[in-house]
Amino acid sequence: MVNSKVKEHSSGWQDGMAKSITFIVTKDCQLACKYCYLVGKNTKERMTWEVAKEAIDYILERESEFREQSVIWDFIGGEPFLEIELIDRICDYLKTEMYRRGHHWFDSYRFSFSTNGINYHTEKVQRFIKKNYTHLSIGITIDGTKQKHDLNRIWKTKEMEQGEVPKPEEERGSYDDVVRNIPLWLEQFPGGSTKVTISSADIPYIKDSVLHLYSLGIHEVNINCVFEDVWHEGDDKLFENQLIDLADAIIDGEYYKYYVCSFFMEHIGKPMDPVRDNQNWCGAGKMLAIDAAGNFYPCTRFAAYSLRSKPAWIIGNIRDGIDQNKLRPFLMLDRTTQSRPECIDCEVASGCAWCQGENYDAADTHTVYQRATTICKMHKARVRANNYYWNKLFRKLELEGKQEEYEKQKAKMKESKC
Repeated sequence: MVNSKVKEHSSGWQDGMAKSITFIVTKDCQLACKYCYLVGKNTKERMTWEVAKEAIDYILERESEFREQSVIWDFIGGEPFLEIELIDRICDYLKTEMYRRGHHWFDSYRFSFSTNGINYHTEKVQRFIKKNYTHLSIGITIDGTKQKHDLNRIWKTKEMEQGEVPKPEEERGSYDDVVRNIPLWLEQFPGGSTKVTISSADIPYIKDSVLHLYSLGIHEVNINCVFEDVWHEGDDKLFENQLIDLADAIIDGEYYKYYVCSFFMEHIGKPMDPVRDNQNWCGAGKMLAIDAAGNFYPCTRFAAYSLRSKPAWIIGNIRDGIDQNKLRPFLMLDRTTQSRPECIDCEVASGCAWCQGENYDAADTHTVYQRATTICKMHKARVRANNYYWNKLFRKLELEGKQEEYEKQKAKMKESKC
């Protein structure tokens, strides 16, 4: 017999705002990506079932405090699929408990993963996918061409585990180990998107990498520059040139009809109203993350293994609960409270991103109110290339009389994604 309260609430996870709750199930990973913000990865800190269960019970027992209509149960590492047996047990318990309690999140949830893809084909992972398929979101990270991917996404070595850096000739890229699983992933998740990270060293490979990912059958390529201070003089110009070359390739090859690249968006690069547009970029403080010790964080970027120079920002634990006072700074976060005047008045401010954890880590003091702006020049370069892209595309569509056809196709792509 179906719980009447559950039946009343089972309306679909996208009907309202979703709470993002992240389990840091391990700090281990097979890879040692050079641009990874997780500076404290290790093989020792792994979540136990007891900690996971206590965290779940704490959250589900406080339904009135977690009022979002839907929930995203997110699993990260390191590499989350290294702990697939624990994750499977967690997800089984979540489903059972949400049903038993008649919780408003029952049938209004997602299990979300971002994986390096290496273990995707294994029997245990595939069994988990089959069991939870209708409530799964899985993204595999592949950085582009073999040359770009293997430049940064390299296998960990024993020397790395001991804190040493391997010699370049000892580095082994992971492209071949990931790309073999892309066909299976896309067969199971045809609308799957990948996330590409750009750092200074791999700027020359952007255009070829996006086109390569399209050729693999990935229709949505999300790309971002790292927020850390890694950029060199002249990187912004090289970046702009690569994006203009990519714009030409996408438009001339008519990839825009069926493919998406997040670098090109119609509504970025405009001034922002200080009142109407005064939101925080990310959800730090509205999200919740739990680590192997049972500590709560406002976001995974505030855990110790994500921070270079600041202590972890712990807001509570599974035994004592969440300390709302430690969340207070996040409640006042918006664009104005953490931006310098030149950022607020910037003519191309829209679409300029920031990471709250990086803001904290890079700040002069222990504050989340000092916005890191190391990607300023990169954003402006992106805006210039973005303007070029849309000017060229709309000119082409106008000359061919295909504006209406393009808008219909765009709406169709958006609908299929939903």
